[in-house]
Amino acid sequence: MERVTTKPMAMKRERYYRQSLGAMYSRIKQSRVLMVGAGGIGCELLKNLVLTGFGEIHIVDLDTIDLSNLNRQFLFRHEHIKKSKALVAKESAAKFNPHIKLEAHHANIKDPQFNIDWFAGFELVFNALDNIDARRHVNKMCLAASVPLIESGTTGFNGQVQVIIKGKSECYDCNTKETPKTFPVCTIRSTPSQPIHCIVWAKSYLFTEVFGTSEDEVPEFDHTEDSENAAEIENLRKEAHALKEIRQSMGSDDFPRKIFEKVFTDDINRLRSMEDMWKTRQKPTALDFETVSKSSASGGEVGDAVGSRDQDIWNLAENFTVFCDSLRRLSRRLQQAQEGETNGTSHVLSFDKDDEDTLDFVASSANMRSIIFGIQSRSKFDIKQMAGNIIPAIATTNAMTASLCVLQAFKVMRGDFNKARMVFLERSGARVVNSESLRPPNPDCPVCGVMSSRLVVDPSRATLNDLVQDILKSDLGYGNEFSINNEVGTLYDPDLEDNLSKRFSELGVGPDSFLTIIDDDEENPRVNLSLSISEKSLPEDSKPVSLPHQLDIPRKRTIDTPKAHEETNGNIAPPTAPGKRKRASSTLDEPGIEGQKVAKRGKVQDTEQEDDLVLVEGPNQGAIVIDD
Repeated sequence: MERVTTKPMAMKRERYYRQSLGAMYSRIKQSRVLMVGAGGIGCELLKNLVLTGFGEIHIVDLDTIDLSNLNRQFLFRHEHIKKSKALVAKESAAKFNPHIKLEAHHANIKDPQFNIDWFAGFELVFNALDNIDARRHVNKMCLAASVPLIESGTTGFNGQVQVIIKGKSECYDCNTKETPKTFPVCTIRSTPSQPIHCIVWAKSYLFTEVFGTSEDEVPEFDHTEDSENAAEIENLRKEAHALKEIRQSMGSDDFPRKIFEKVFTDDINRLRSMEDMWKTRQKPTALDFETVSKSSASGGEVGDAVGSRDQDIWNLAENFTVFCDSLRRLSRRLQQAQEGETNGTSHVLSFDKDDEDTLDFVASSANMRSIIFGIQSRSKFDIKQMAGNIIPAIATTNAMTASLCVLQAFKVMRGDFNKARMVFLERSGARVVNSESLRPPNPDCPVCGVMSSRLVVDPSRATLNDLVQDILKSDLGYGNEFSINNEVGTLYDPDLEDNLSKRFSELGVGPDSFLTIIDDDEENPRVNLSLSISEKSLPEDSKPVSLPHQLDIPRKRTIDTPKAHEETNGNIAPPTAPGKRKRASSTLDEPGIEGQKVAKRGKVQDTEQEDDLVLVEGPNQGAIVIDD
């Protein structure tokens, strides 16, 4: 009976596809595409690809499903928490169209199994990632495999879709990505000046010391960058140790009082005693538990009632109420979890922006610290977004961005590259959806502005000297001034010849790894040459290294240096660069401080810095630098 009903449904589905897509449907049905990332954009994109009828879809994602994913990643349910995103996405999406082939890979896209030949087996690749490093890797692999890439990302209400075609459009690395600012841990622990400083203190220090892993046991804070503040660092370590001792009284009636007096009274008074620290800053004001408690009691509201008003900015008494209430809730949770442990392990809690208990604790703690240091308080809703620099992921933005990916894919599959567009979603603009033509590759791009080729090596015989003498010097005509580099560092230059006799395997150069040849000729250097390694047994009477075809490597562009003008004292402002397009944040689908990596241990990312440079967009979209 099932076969009788399934066949008419399949025929009806086919008819709709052909009516919508015309002659292109046959190609879509036979296509083999790759989707990297099964998060916010990935769930929407996979649904679109499945319902459009793409014949074979491979899904790669290393992540597992978390509670915070469920409000927008609709392929997942509560019972899927802690399971593989790729595998669950495949299982859920297969129900939409049982007549296509889905392959899921719970793995890192940078794993060796996903080599250049593997990428070359796809007609199209879709990126739905949430970090820059993986994006750059996929971009590089698609360029090496000559496979078109549809890159996408979202940041709140903003989204972006970019079509990347080797030799025809700029790649992901053609535009420089901004590096997050950082500041020392002493700013967080001793001299906060912005709301984000207090929020990071509450989330990454206070919460983890009381309910999570102690600062001494996690890599988030490393004080080696603050050697000039050695005395203050030692005091901060003592504070953390004191909190660890207070933690032993968890569950007692006076536990909230002990925590409060430790971090909002004693620690603040210690900071106030350091006169040199406040010569140019306003001194903090310590809080008194009895005074704040009486004020809170006179208000009459309970913690849950205050916490539900997440759009309001709470006063000191309201923050105190939520602080004590959330502290008790979290204490009960941690004690119950520890009582259930049978293997002797110590259970800890972790912050989750969608966990009301943890969010209430962080919001109230951060606001009370802001009051102490004379910093503007924020609403619980704002703190939810800022905690760990979380930029809210909007389900509708993900859905729109995913649909734009498929529309651009149609143009690529038809070969209408001239009609492919860079598309932007902008809430603040006159139009929600804006687009522009694809820009040509940046000739100075370190990824696509190079000459690329395969290098076939016989792993049993090939040495670095074979590459230098037989390929670079004899076949390609390089002089003596050049270097060979890989991801680890420099393997060869005129002053480093120790590796010439070593085999590629001894240098850590394996299949599908990359070597970059940099021509250091002063007069007319070539563009960089990128060689992807392919291992193959070659005849004994042939060279142990070879190129699949002859290369004609272009020379680098020469840039004329303008002469200095006397009236500017020889300091020439460079010509205004073409306006850079605004990219969606690198965190994209699930961004924010949470999605971004801390640049150095012991430092957390700053979103706004005093005494900094301010960049303002001019009418020509250039950058006007204002020294603030």
